[in-house]
Amino acid sequence: MVSPIAGSDASERGSALDQLAARAGFEPEWSDAEGNTRHVREATLRVLLERLGLPAGNASEIEGSMATLDAEMYGRELPPLLTAEVDCEVSLPVTVARTGFNYRIELESGPVLDGRFGSPEREAVQLPPIAEAGYHVLVIDGCRTTLAVAPRRCYTVQDAWNASHCDGSKAAAPPVWGVAAQVYGLRRNGDGGIGDFSALTTLAVEIARRGGHALAISPMHAMFSAEPQKVSPYAPSSRLFLNVAHIDPAAVRGAGAASAAIDVVNAAEKTAALEALPLIDWAQAMSAKLAVLRALFESFSQETDPQLLHDFASFVARGGRALEDHACFESLHAARLAAWGEGHWRDWPVELRNPRSDAVAAYAEGNRRDVDFHLFMQWLASKGLTEAQRAAREAGMAIGLVADLAVGCDSAGSHAWSYRDQMLTGVSVGAPPDLFNQAGQSWGLTTFSPRAMRTQGFSAFIDMLRASFAYAGGIRIDHILGLRRLWLVPEGASAQDGAYLRYPLEDMLRLIALESWRHRAIVIGEDLGTVPPGFTGQLQNHGLLGIRVLWFERADGGAGFKAPSDWDHDVTATTTTHDLPTVSGWWQGEDIHWRARIGQTAAREDGSDPVAVAMEERAADRGHLWQAFQDAGVASGDSAAPSLKSPPVDEALAFVAATPAPLVIFPLEDLLGLTDQPNLPGSTDEHPNWRRRLDATVVDLFLDDSFSNRLRVIDCARSGSKPDPSRTESR
Repeated sequence: MVSPIAGSDASERGSALDQLAARAGFEPEWSDAEGNTRHVREATLRVLLERLGLPAGNASEIEGSMATLDAEMYGRELPPLLTAEVDCEVSLPVTVARTGFNYRIELESGPVLDGRFGSPEREAVQLPPIAEAGYHVLVIDGCRTTLAVAPRRCYTVQDAWNASHCDGSKAAAPPVWGVAAQVYGLRRNGDGGIGDFSALTTLAVEIARRGGHALAISPMHAMFSAEPQKVSPYAPSSRLFLNVAHIDPAAVRGAGAASAAIDVVNAAEKTAALEALPLIDWAQAMSAKLAVLRALFESFSQETDPQLLHDFASFVARGGRALEDHACFESLHAARLAAWGEGHWRDWPVELRNPRSDAVAAYAEGNRRDVDFHLFMQWLASKGLTEAQRAAREAGMAIGLVADLAVGCDSAGSHAWSYRDQMLTGVSVGAPPDLFNQAGQSWGLTTFSPRAMRTQGFSAFIDMLRASFAYAGGIRIDHILGLRRLWLVPEGASAQDGAYLRYPLEDMLRLIALESWRHRAIVIGEDLGTVPPGFTGQLQNHGLLGIRVLWFERADGGAGFKAPSDWDHDVTATTTTHDLPTVSGWWQGEDIHWRARIGQTAAREDGSDPVAVAMEERAADRGHLWQAFQDAGVASGDSAAPSLKSPPVDEALAFVAATPAPLVIFPLEDLLGLTDQPNLPGSTDEHPNWRRRLDATVVDLFLDDSFSNRLRVIDCARSGSKPDPSRTESR
């Protein structure tokens, strides 16, 4: 493919173009990993502006696009949504609120506040502070808008602790802990080869019984039923709905109905074979599961239980237009892919690219049974995830499930199709060149247009937040730096030929805080990487927890590791993440060998073996880490560092448990001492990303003394109690 920006001359800058780009939110300059100032190519800006709906091919187009932005930003009409914080004055531009205008605030709870604007002392007039959080209605001179007034901060771990203790005490919450799990990798007898919501429910209950208060899970976003080879949970079809791969067919209609469905499609032998595999065969497992679920759906047509029938009908009614769109997309996508090989909706006939078209309505009517099947699967998935959270809370967790919100979605998916007017088109989210990836990254994902956010009242963003909070006691926002700015690359261009686009951070943080309280759920922001100055403080001010990972918590100078007491307080602490090596893998250098194995290791200018050099550097790091363990008292002060074959997993867990973080999350991979990480960034089929399964079933995990003892020691370390030595095994 020819790059859409090929042949541009980066040496000639157009000041009018730069001004338009800056007004639209693009940053014409950026700093690379070495601190050098880099200029975005002029042709890149023109392409990106055009794809934001702001043509900039010549002076006339630039002038017209500037006028469009002026009208949007400084017009005389109220925007469809304004954000504010409780007990703070609300500034309004004088173009929409003038001296002498009457205003009315219709509070969500019912009361009405009337007033009149006085003389402004600056270019804005002020609404008086509003003490009640909520989505209120503001009326000025007959014009109405939504006024979203947010709490000062998100719902916190302390709030969750207080709510879970019904004695009314407001005692400080102890430092709590939880576990992180890749749901697809969980095992349960009868799961068909993919981890499901029933296994998740069991895991949540067992962790709660051992003192854990949170279970962070891999993204549950809807994938592509017709393309099961698309397996990354961070590149979903939609962030509004759920992954049907995790449905347990027996969970809602019972084991008898599920067994009958398996018999109808003759899948018993196949599913048993899939369950025995060490890695998930997504294509085969999804084919079998969909066949079973379709047979289950056919038998559901004979259902006589009025409660179940009412529950399904109510679910569909609540889902409304968005749910119908997703189900229609799933059906239509499968049909177009099978008949024409059209995997991307932009390749469909024009009349099918718009979910509101007569052609799409005709398709849904003519294929009602198939569309209903996808509604049925979303209902089953919803009930399964709801049950997991209910069971977690009833078993004693203060927080329960922590859902993972991906930074974007596949541009070929249902979310982009259904919300095409609010999504970026023709661009990919990615990352600029850095020390680890000198070519930059283009992830093939899309997300919301910040311009459309403002002009359409943040409706798509709010819908996504509500979908994420719906089934959990918390959410983890992947790459939360993207709330401030995202690196966008024109489709077909090199990842280096991108630019940063700023987002309305303060508005989004307020909406996150508002929805956090409405759902009584904590918020964690994955703020790893190059964090802009002041960004961490903004997150903390709004009550979001950042993330701190053992491998990155280095002492001044970068050689040694920080003592646990020196870690940040307002964060979630963890040993590792799904994209990083496990404790065992890091200690043994398995990540280094994997990168060399798949061609991610660059040759060195001095001709030395890059793997040998990396392993030497890792050996030095192992020494520094072991020293940190000894200094912290989690390892014997007079013992030598363990060998490569005996990674200090217990010491690493104890070290992170000793940090002051209000919440510590331990990945199952580290609790089990596993070597392999779930995902190796920059790889696809070269590494078994998103395919690894645990060796034991969830039930059997808790019968293992080593695993159970680790949980016991962690619980004692976080609660301040002493473990029973007779029940604790040494490494």
